[in-house]
Amino acid sequence: MTPIRILLVDDHPVVRSGLRAMLADQPDFELVGEAATGEEGVAEARRLRPAVVLMDLRLGAGIHGGEATRRITAGPDAPRVLVLTTFDTDSDILAAIEAGATGYLLKDAPPDRLFAAIRSAAAGDSALAPSVASRLLGRMRTPAATLTARELDVLGLVAEGLSNRRISKRLFLSETTVKTHLVHIYAKLGVDSRTAAVAAATRRGLIRPS
Repeated sequence: MTPIRILLVDDHPVVRSGLRAMLADQPDFELVGEAATGEEGVAEARRLRPAVVLMDLRLGAGIHGGEATRRITAGPDAPRVLVLTTFDTDSDILAAIEAGATGYLLKDAPPDRLFAAIRSAAAGDSALAPSVASRLLGRMRTPAATLTARELDVLGLVAEGLSNRRISKRLFLSETTVKTHLVHIYAKLGVDSRTAAVAAATRRGLIRPS
């Protein structure tokens, strides 16, 4: 049996060490490389041509895991990217999936679930943590009440303290469009201010706490 070639991208040495030890116990896995930054992950994916990339989302300085995923999956014969992170907000999940991730798993998953997800990803199948699958299913069932990916982008920048003008420049939108998104966000969350919108979205797990 040809082993599944795996590239690990995570900026924490202790996490990489633990995952390395776990993967070594599986006879059908071969850890072919590691990277500590998004840029290194993209370069190593091109050089090593793994079957699966285990990708963290928050990678310190440089590009984040979502952007690294987008760059990796954009190439021909691209490897499958399985996000392995501690974050399960709607904004993180949607960004990763839209970037091309095949699966999304949380770091507190049992080893057997991680191993199964890697094998599923290598086979071209999706692999989602139960909580992630539940969130996506909920969005499909009640699309009118959920924030779109762009609305989550806007709200995430509001949470960072950016003005409408700065948000418009960051997202390449007009200020009028930003204001329209905010109107929709307020209506969906049942709030009437930026502060209340951020608080409600954080409480519901739509964005990360600031």
